Amino acid sequence: MKSLKKMLGAVPGLAFVGILCFGVASGQAPPAGAPEKKAAGEQTALCSDCHEDQAKAFPANPHARIPEKWRAKTGSPNALCESCHGDGAKHIESSGDKSLIRGFHGRAGAEYCVTCHTSDKTHASYSGGIHASTEAVNCLSCHSVHASTPKAPHLLTKTPSDLCATCHPAQASSFRNKPFAHRLGRGGMECTSCHDPHGRPIDKGLRLTRVGEMPCLNCHAEKRGPFVFEHVNGVVGTCTTCHEAHGSSNNKRLVRSRVLQLCL
Repeated sequence: MKSLKKMLGAVPGLAFVGILCFGVASGQAPPAGAPEKKAAGEQTALCSDCHEDQAKAFPANPHARIPEKWRAKTGSPNALCESCHGDGAKHIESSGDKSLIRGFHGRAGAEYCVTCHTSDKTHASYSGGIHASTEAVNCLSCHSVHASTPKAPHLLTKTPSDLCATCHPAQASSFRNKPFAHRLGRGGMECTSCHDPHGRPIDKGLRLTRVGEMPCLNCHAEKRGPFVFEHVNGVVGTCTTCHEAHGSSNNKRLVRSRVLQLCL
């Protein structure tokens, strides 16, 4: 035994191997609390090993800018994904059991989104807006964290006007088929130019001006006034009392074909 120890000590690089060998041969257990050593070549499984498409697209995603303190806190190579989906160890060990990872479908998933997206303004709110989270309509009805349309802002699944049309076909048809209509796509005009998808129900989802005026005045500023004799003032009527906002068969998008009938 002494001669073997002397031989191992004389050969560079074998001293540590000799210590391990003697420990095993003598039946000595590793020190309590010592970290388990992985087999040679063994690595921690990565989310990207199975989710290749999401991994390729995610670096350009705003959610990829995860705080460094989260990475340091977990020490996991999957910290970026786990910041939203939770610890994925059991999910990986089960070969992808979806019940062992946090999903974002339905109302419960959307409620987790608002733990970070907490904006709650006077006229708009992520949690209490006109499209507030339900099982039928929630964050993922419009947004896709991994597979959003490249040219669409805010991680939308489609361009804003195409997305709104999926639930509001009547209004979308008015834009396309009526002779007098706002032309979407011209000058950057979209549905969201007048509507706030997170707007509060009390404002009917309209994107009001900073002083609470109708969004029409953002473009038609000459109608703002003040006038000596006001026509409408937001109390007894608004712009949409006389005009169709989306599209009309009548000139100037009036709700009646004859001005006389409209005034009466």
